[in-house]
Amino acid sequence: MTSHRFALVLAAFLVLAFAAQAQDKVTPDQIPKKVMDALKAKFPKARIDVCTREKEGNDVVYDIEFKQEGRKFEADIKEDGSIHNWERQIAAKDLPAPVLKTVQSKYPKATLKDIMLITAVKDAPEGFEITLTTADKKEVEVTVAPDGKLLEDSSTKK
Repeated sequence: MTSHRFALVLAAFLVLAFAAQAQDKVTPDQIPKKVMDALKAKFPKARIDVCTREKEGNDVVYDIEFKQEGRKFEADIKEDGSIHNWERQIAAKDLPAPVLKTVQSKYPKATLKDIMLITAVKDAPEGFEITLTTADKKEVEVTVAPDGKLLEDSSTKK
């Protein structure tokens, strides 16, 4: 029985160590110059709130949450300084009807809390990331394409 517990503890430790390695919080002074230059070129008035360094496939990506002129933003910038995508906070009234319809049909009576318009490098909207509280008080994040197709739903992730 003891060897089984040891194996479980070891497995848990390895999972936590891998997760910690896959995503590390960094301070603004730890962000590489190329990444910071790309952020400031696109968002000259950015005030950084949180930054994490993540490994996505073969790329190291800096996920930077910031505010600019009172509005919430987020940018994913690769270590080489190329911007993968960025998100801008928008009001619920600015959601396209098909997106709102998809969210409301999946989560009736939910309260929309935070809505971020996702823009790909090509500066064309690729979708909407919506954080909501369901009728049974659970927080869920969904990503919906501009045509209303549900792309991601955190409640279905295992």
